[in-house]
Parts: sequence; structure tokens; C-alpha cells
Amino acid sequence: MTSIFVGIHIASAIGLALYGLLGFVALWLYLRDRNLSIAPPQVADEDWPTVTVQLPVFNEPDVIQRLIHSIVTLDYPRELLEIQVLDDSTDETTSLAAQSVDFYAAQGFNIRLIHRNSRHGFKAKALQNGLEQAQGEFLAIFDADFVPQTDFLRQTIPYFLHDIRLGSLQARWGHLNAEDSMLTGAQTVALDKHFAIEQIVRHRADYFPKFNGAAGVWRAAAIHDSGGWQEDTVCEDLCLSTRAVLHNWTFHFVPDVVAPAELPTTITAYKTQQARWTMGSTQCLLKYGKAIWQAPGKSLSARVYALLSMSAYLTNVMVLLLLLAQLPIVLLDARPPSRLYIVSIFGMGQPILFVLAQRALYDDWLRRLRYFPALLLIAIGLAPSNTKAIVAGLLQTDFTFERTPKGKTSITQLPHDWLILVEIALSIYCAITLLLALAMRNSGPAILLASATIGFGYVGIAGLSDRASSSRSRSKSAQPTA
Repeated sequence: MTSIFVGIHIASAIGLALYGLLGFVALWLYLRDRNLSIAPPQVADEDWPTVTVQLPVFNEPDVIQRLIHSIVTLDYPRELLEIQVLDDSTDETTSLAAQSVDFYAAQGFNIRLIHRNSRHGFKAKALQNGLEQAQGEFLAIFDADFVPQTDFLRQTIPYFLHDIRLGSLQARWGHLNAEDSMLTGAQTVALDKHFAIEQIVRHRADYFPKFNGAAGVWRAAAIHDSGGWQEDTVCEDLCLSTRAVLHNWTFHFVPDVVAPAELPTTITAYKTQQARWTMGSTQCLLKYGKAIWQAPGKSLSARVYALLSMSAYLTNVMVLLLLLAQLPIVLLDARPPSRLYIVSIFGMGQPILFVLAQRALYDDWLRRLRYFPALLLIAIGLAPSNTKAIVAGLLQTDFTFERTPKGKTSITQLPHDWLILVEIALSIYCAITLLLALAMRNSGPAILLASATIGFGYVGIAGLSDRASSSRSRSKSAQPTA
């Protein structure tokens, strides 16, 4: 019995170390390629191509008009710009969008509201429906929470004119509410690492680069050639990106072009977002794992990197297994091999990237690192939710695209979430295990158990707080007005 739990501990630790080692690989590739860049060519006034801007939205009343306004202010020849508001909403978002569309259409903008009465196929189907009606040679996509800079198209479209095989271009996500709370600050650190380090690595090393779903541009021909937007995953962006790479389209990432967006402001909204990304990555791994491994013309290192990156959410399962094994290990007074701690050194690969990203982006990067501990604790706390999403990605064929709530809607009409009870139970479990370990003078797992106690407890209690706020909001809205 003892060997079983120790084996789980060892296997989980080695698995986490493997993904930590991936961080060191990314660090080496970043240091090698960080100075490689391509300046966009100059474009004559008569050479600008037609562009369709697509705005896929679903129940976004708090931000829809801000989004439309930001798009009509883009600095691009009006006669070459088409705007599609791809609306699947079932609330007042549709009427608010219609008001803005009618207002700007009257001013001469080529803007249309394309409303679907069914969410069939979710965001992927909405984008495909818009693609089939689009007039532009290129398509820029923005989710509802983005506010792109006015020169976004002027800074991105020229790259496509320089390379006829360029299928997609991704800009860096900025943050409108980066330091509103410890939660948004933690998200900033996580996203900055992805965009300032990982995207540079994937694009410049040609390690299966990807489009992030928003704040990017696609060549329409590349989408058609790669099979269009497909609805069998909840990560339509990763799905299309993988097919485009396999069809030999190239990608480009421009870290100096920043499109600010609003970060989720509640733990429930953040859990929803992360669970969707986890489930979608798992679905894409099942769908394309074999094709990636057998991809002709791709180096072994590129294929391995792509598969490990796509499967990285499995670390949530490993964290849970590692933590659940601690109580029986403590009770049995078993001590994992001391040399196993050497493996933990590899775990530093990912934290180093978080720090490096902050240093690369901000002059006050040391101050911003205060959000790093919160990020680590929240990451542990999300393990149950993300593990559930992995299981759903592996087994579930009938699924719903759960949008990330924005603005005031992030705390209204929240569904029941039994995982809150699991998170609180895990917090208690880790706290008891910690006390027993200390009583038995086994300090080895103390830091891990203390972190998990706080992480699970924070996510669970914050989830309860969100539901309390939701109940108050519903009660207030149900009260008759004078």
C-alpha cells in the first residue's frame, strides 16, 4: 500500500518536472530568437486591401457598444472596411448592438448586424457564417472585451502583403484592468508570460504557432484552405491554427502591436474561461495529436513541443494526484526518495518565464511581481475545475461553449457549481494533512500543503462570494420600481 502512494507521488512529481523542463526549453528558444523581427513593408494608399472586422458576441450588454465604437474609429480607408457584428445573443445585447450599427451605418460605415436565433455551433459557427458573407480579403477578429488601438490594421495588414503564404497574424493582448485586484493582477502575469515569451518562441521557432481567438488577422484564403471554422471543439482558434500549420500556412506574431482587453473580474468568470481553454486544448489534442506527431516537414523538436504545450493542462491532474497522495503518505510515515527533490529544480522553468516576461514588458516589473504568489495559489485552486474540464474534453461530445462573463454580467444568473464544495473540502483536507505532517515532524510537504490550503480555500470562498453577489443582484432586479 505504501509503495502505491509513494509511486503516485513520484510519478506526479516527475510529470510536473517534465512540463517545468519545457519552460527551460522555451527560455533557451526565447533568448535565441527574441531579437528576430520583420519590419512591415510600406504600403501605398492604392494598395491597401479589403478587410472585414468580425465581432462575435453573445449576451454582452455591458461592453457591446464600447466594442463597436472602438472598431469604427480604426484608422483604415472606409471604403475598404467591412464590420460584421456576429450576434448570437438572447438578451438586450442585440438591441444595443442594433442601435450602434444603425447609427454608424447612417454615417456611411459598411457595418452589419448578423444575428442568429440559435447558438448552434457557438462561436465557431458564428465566425463561419460571417466568413461566408464577408467581403474582405483579410479578417480581423475581436471579442467583446477588446478595445483595439486605432492603428491596429495599419500595423498588421502590411505583413500579409509582404508574404503571400502568411495565413494568420497575432497581436499581443493588453489589459484594461490589470491592477484592479489581486485576481486581475495574477491574470496579467499569466497572460504576459504567454504573449511575451511563449508566443515569440512558437512563432519564431515555427513550433506550431497559434492564433489566440481575438486581436489577430486571418487571410480568408488560409481559413478556406484549412477547412474553415469547425465546431467540434470549444477552442476554435487552436483548432483552426493547427490545421493551418498542417496545411503549410505561416504565422507571424507582433509583440509591439497591443490590443487591450478586459480581464475577468470574478473567480467564477476566470474559472469559466480557464475550464473552456482546458477542455478545448484537450479536444484538440485528441483531434490532432496523431497528425502533429506525423506532420511532414516539421522537426522532431517542433512536434514534441507542440504536443507538450497542447497537453500542458494535464498538470492540473498531476497536482491533484500529488496532493491527494500526501495524507496516506504522512499517515504511513513514508518518505519519498530524497533525490526526488533534485527533480523539483526543473519546476523552476515556468516561474522563470513569468519573471522574464514582466521584466521584458514593464519598467516597474519588480513591483508587478507582487501578483506572482497570488497566481501560483489561484493556479492550484483551479485544479479541480480544470481537471473536470479535461475529463469532459476526453469523454464529452455534446458540450456548450461557456462564454467568459464580462462587466456586471459576471455576477448575475450564475449556475449551481458543486465544485465549490470540492474546493473547500480539498482546502480542509490539505490543512489537516499539513497539521499531521508537522505533528509527525515531516516538514517536506509543508510548503506544498500550505499553498494548496490557501489556494483551494480562496477559490472556493471567492466562488461562494460570487454567488452571494449574484443572489443579491437578482433580488434587487426583481424588486418593483416606484
